[in-house]
Amino acid sequence: MNVVIQTEAPPIRQDTSGALRVGDSRVLLELVIQEFQDGATPEMIVQQYDTLTLPDVYAAIGYYLRHRAEIQAYLDQRERRGKEVRSRAEEKQRDLQDIRRRLLAARPT
Repeated sequence: MNVVIQTEAPPIRQDTSGALRVGDSRVLLELVIQEFQDGATPEMIVQQYDTLTLPDVYAAIGYYLRHRAEIQAYLDQRERRGKEVRSRAEEKQRDLQDIRRRLLAARPT
């Protein structure tokens, strides 16, 4: 019996925001990789994120293991972007706190 080996694309897709998602789910690749790095098995990851399938998680982890440098660069970029967004949100919060303080100070007693 001959086995036909087929090449398959990894079950990783990029959404419109540029985030990588696993399979047909909305689960981010970085969540799957973080769980894996924290010691979770693919079975545990599927239990944690029930929209994932076991074959997709195994394939995504396999892709990560074969392409660590590229995926790590992506993860680093996502972390930098997340820090920028948090920083902007915190700055806006400070602005709102200042406005609130001034409004309260101007309120008649």
